[in-house]
Amino acid sequence: MARLVRASVGASKSGPTAEQDVLWNAAAGTLGANAEGADAVVHLAGASIAGGRWTAARKRLLSESRVAATHGLIDSLGKLTRPPRIFVGASAIGFYGDRGEEELTESSAAGTNFLAGLASQWEAESLRAASFGARATALRFGVVLAKHGGALPQMALPFRLGVGGRVGSGRQWISWIALEDAVAIIGYALATDALAGPANAVAPNPVRNVEFAKVLARVLHRPALFPAPAFALRLALGEVADALLLSSQRVLPQRLQQLGYRFAQPDLEGALRSVLAAR
Repeated sequence: MARLVRASVGASKSGPTAEQDVLWNAAAGTLGANAEGADAVVHLAGASIAGGRWTAARKRLLSESRVAATHGLIDSLGKLTRPPRIFVGASAIGFYGDRGEEELTESSAAGTNFLAGLASQWEAESLRAASFGARATALRFGVVLAKHGGALPQMALPFRLGVGGRVGSGRQWISWIALEDAVAIIGYALATDALAGPANAVAPNPVRNVEFAKVLARVLHRPALFPAPAFALRLALGEVADALLLSSQRVLPQRLQQLGYRFAQPDLEGALRSVLAAR
């Protein structure tokens, strides 16, 4: 296993993988010689969606770090004499936009907001790997529940302080995935020849925001009495509030279940207890 490292950063000088690092010169569209013959590429990089208000500059960064970067990587891989046989790229359930009560599967249409457009373009670039004969998959991740990093620590903080509660009306659906399953699904995508195209990387049991708040409070032994008003979130976060906190996405992992993937953490309470107990 090797890391893909931008040539401007350079390979690390020490560590067990230093000599295996694959240098990528994004400007020239070239990869280091040890990229030849790689069986598979897993590409998950992208600037944080929740890293700040979506100014014009921030939106440009989000697009460049996903769409433009993936475009360049696919072009670089296509120039290899022996390109990889498998390409697994990241995407997100933001692809669907705000869909209310609708149950969403991989056959559902894309949404119409900024996040949906970004995910659609990102996926299209990942799936271009098919042009050099690779089996290409785009994993549409839901909210990844991890103890360190991601959304959960930020979601849990108000509850730890005793001021947590539902967000907005609380009726919006949250489609989530435990980190354990997120990692396992990447491995499953690498190993499963029948898996190509988009796949929803979410647990099979989405919950409403109000239920998520109740379960999280119960796991943390805290109350869930203080709702976060929608108007206050919009005032503080702008467009981000509607896209990430107030939108409703009831997404089902139809493709993974059809292929027989078995979730380690299919239910929210068990997932939260497992994640928050992890070291």
